[in-house]
Amino acid sequence: MAIDFRATEYILESLQTGKKFEDEGWTLDAPAEEKACLIRTKYQKKQLELKDSSLGIYKFADWLPIHRILEGSSAPATYKSEGLSKYLGLENLYITFSGYWPEKGANFRTCSFKETEAFSVSGRLSDTGQILVVASAGNTARAFARVCSDNNIPLLLCVPEDNIDALWFDEPIKENVRLIATKSGSDYFDAIHLSNLACQLDGFITEGGAKNVARRDGMGTTVLSAVTEIGKIPDYYFQAVGSGTGAIAAWEANLRFIEDGRFGSNKMKLMVSQNTPFLPMYDAWKADSREILPLDDNLARKQVEEIVAKVLSNRKPPYSIVGGMFDAIKDAGGDVLKATNDEAMEASKIFEETEGNDIHPASAVAVASLIKYVQEGNINKKACIMLNITGGGEERFKREKEVCYLKPSHVFDINPELDSLKEVLEKLFKIESSEII
Repeated sequence: MAIDFRATEYILESLQTGKKFEDEGWTLDAPAEEKACLIRTKYQKKQLELKDSSLGIYKFADWLPIHRILEGSSAPATYKSEGLSKYLGLENLYITFSGYWPEKGANFRTCSFKETEAFSVSGRLSDTGQILVVASAGNTARAFARVCSDNNIPLLLCVPEDNIDALWFDEPIKENVRLIATKSGSDYFDAIHLSNLACQLDGFITEGGAKNVARRDGMGTTVLSAVTEIGKIPDYYFQAVGSGTGAIAAWEANLRFIEDGRFGSNKMKLMVSQNTPFLPMYDAWKADSREILPLDDNLARKQVEEIVAKVLSNRKPPYSIVGGMFDAIKDAGGDVLKATNDEAMEASKIFEETEGNDIHPASAVAVASLIKYVQEGNINKKACIMLNITGGGEERFKREKEVCYLKPSHVFDINPELDSLKEVLEKLFKIESSEII
């Protein structure tokens, strides 16, 4: 159910030309520009005014491109670390936790920070009857399924079959949400291809990924949480990345706080990490290449099978695009790090022992990278550090709740025909054949 709310006032800006323009409702690209670039929101309110905490993520509504508020969200929770900071000898380590940790004020029912983007994107979406299409390696699908089911928003999910065990829920998902999958052995890129096919059909609208300002600004609430809790912009930002969209969002939130003027003028160094052996952004960054280096599709799929953090498996991330990950790190400073499965598993144990909660494999990759970076003597022990724990508390959640799973309505080959997809979707959404073109 939506809550009465006056839409946030903002305009959009091309990061290629600087041109400003109105949001037509679901604008994903700068109009009449040949070269692809990200667009960015420019909010009328330059200083962030927090709203009541009962609104969850929407307490940051001043800097979210939304025209409605939905019920059931939780804001990320930021606290000063005691256990992990002592273990590493750090004086100012702050943890921003998006997951299930009621004692800290984090009540993400899907245990992932992907809820931040799902609530923001859904708050931007007009009630037009169009079916939102989301491709995901797991956590994003779970978040959108929960939010769209609870708020009666039609949704089509496209997920690799090998990742559907990530689609667990504490309550059954309603029939306005449908899941289709690409067959076992496929990966996130194959799911994206399937979603792109679906969006060729009338009545289906792409969520937009990194191009959707609501997705990025929703993810940026992790930084809004940290800065407003700490009282200043941190020196370092640590996060594991698959697409890098969350780190791009962190950079953009940082720039807004500089413009706000009350929290400092520094840029956080973006310390992002990937899971060995799947290292497309790591390899490109180390080669000082704006372009992702060529990678054989079959080799990429094999590498994705090997990594423990499956959600970090984007083969075509928004790295090269103007305003993307490459530009973010070049502007803010920082580095792309890496962690092995063993390092991530060890880091997960250390976090649970020192902080008191379980974390997702992707979060463990970030913790492992922080541990290694500190132990190698690369960081001042007095530096203010934000560690973005993008998912956690799942093991505890499943101990305390009964969970059920969403099963795919249809499993497709890696390169399905459009006609076969159209036929399946007509049946799933009860659409008359003449309505889908």
